[in-house]
Amino acid sequence: MKKTESILSRFPRTFWIANIMELMERWAWYGMFMVLALYITLPTDKGALGFSQSEKGQIMGTVTFMLYLLPIFTGALADRLGYKRVLAVSFVVLLIGYFLMSRVTTFWSVYSVFVIIAIGGALFKPVISATIARTTDATNSGLGFGIFYMIVNIGAFIGPVIASKLRVFNWNYVFYVSAVIIGLNLLMLLFYTEPPSSRKAESVLTEMKTIIKNVARVVTDIKFTVFLIIIAGFWSMYLQLFYSLPVYIGQWMDTSLIYNWLHGISPGFAGAVGTPEGIINPEMLTNMDAMFIVLFQVVVSGFVMRFKPLSTMMSGILIASLGIGLMFAFNNPFFLFFSILIFGLGEMTTSPKVTEYIGRIAPEGKVALYMGCSYIPLALGNLAAGFLSGDLYQIMSDKMTLLQREVASRGLDLPAIGEGFSQTQYTEAVASMMGMNKQQLTQYLWDTYQPGNIWIVFTGIGVFTFAALFLYDRLILRRKI
Repeated sequence: MKKTESILSRFPRTFWIANIMELMERWAWYGMFMVLALYITLPTDKGALGFSQSEKGQIMGTVTFMLYLLPIFTGALADRLGYKRVLAVSFVVLLIGYFLMSRVTTFWSVYSVFVIIAIGGALFKPVISATIARTTDATNSGLGFGIFYMIVNIGAFIGPVIASKLRVFNWNYVFYVSAVIIGLNLLMLLFYTEPPSSRKAESVLTEMKTIIKNVARVVTDIKFTVFLIIIAGFWSMYLQLFYSLPVYIGQWMDTSLIYNWLHGISPGFAGAVGTPEGIINPEMLTNMDAMFIVLFQVVVSGFVMRFKPLSTMMSGILIASLGIGLMFAFNNPFFLFFSILIFGLGEMTTSPKVTEYIGRIAPEGKVALYMGCSYIPLALGNLAAGFLSGDLYQIMSDKMTLLQREVASRGLDLPAIGEGFSQTQYTEAVASMMGMNKQQLTQYLWDTYQPGNIWIVFTGIGVFTFAALFLYDRLILRRKI
């Protein structure tokens, strides 16, 4: 106990302040992002935007692509202007962005405000990671980054839980809370001390030129570039947890079954996780992934540390592929407990090993340069995930699209969905004309159009990524890592 206290006491105050800031920022981000797909696509008469799945994919995919690509360059601003100043700008930008999200309702206004949030996040990411790096040393960096990763997942778990309860009353409350949380981070800056640095910062222009040259140099490393592209496949599959699964649960699963089961065990717990309507919101179910990471990441990391990174990644990708396939193959919500656990184990196995592998594959003296490009596959994965959850999901699995297809095939005469006729009213009218209730109509569409077949695509991407990594290991790398 005393030894642990001694180790923890070695971290300076700024280390702990940075971790609190990270927890708050992740709370604000995931509180918004986990429910964003629902907010974009749910009907306007439920307080949401009523956009199409394709529009959702465009907004989420392209903007998060920017969010994860920009930190490669925004780190240069922090080195030149100072960490504290850039953090202040980041928090102000984020606060404005989250608040404005509660005020915009058109496609381009939502897109533009989401870009503002992405810029704020891109300013924050490299600074907070660098702060952790500069407030740890060789004796405690492993523990320091372990604490940091745990904090990330605690924030990622808390945010959606709070957002899920708030959006029942008003969607705007989700964005207000994210803005308030970021406002608290501004106050935390009063206790933040600029970490020491032995590096002399160049002008921003010089820094940018150096970064572009370095990225170009990395891209010429064909082996590394191929690896980044392959791993983008894993991220495009993984991100369906945020992009597609919440919408899929809301459209095709009757979560009142879980609520009633929980209510039979503990009415209080069912009331805490459920809604007054007697259902479980989709984001509460998808958030089990973050809960599993908080509970099991240390155990999983301890188990896989004895294995080579590349072999571990391949195993993790296969496990995650199985999990995501089970998520989408069935419309029984009870399968989610098992499938999200499997998926989470795959994620916990794969994600940390990607960073470790990049550190090992980098040539001597270029580790920092290669690590700086670790966001590239995540950026590409978000871009691909936007298409998969947008255009592809709309064609294969979107309930409204399939319902309209059924209406056209039957020649039913109904007004077009618009300001005077919402998605909810359209669905109710079709159910009435077909002599079905809501649940019967959903089951009919499920049986007729088999929207669950999208699991083949998502799992296929994971299996393809596994196969590509296997060939990369045997044909391109040709060394045991």
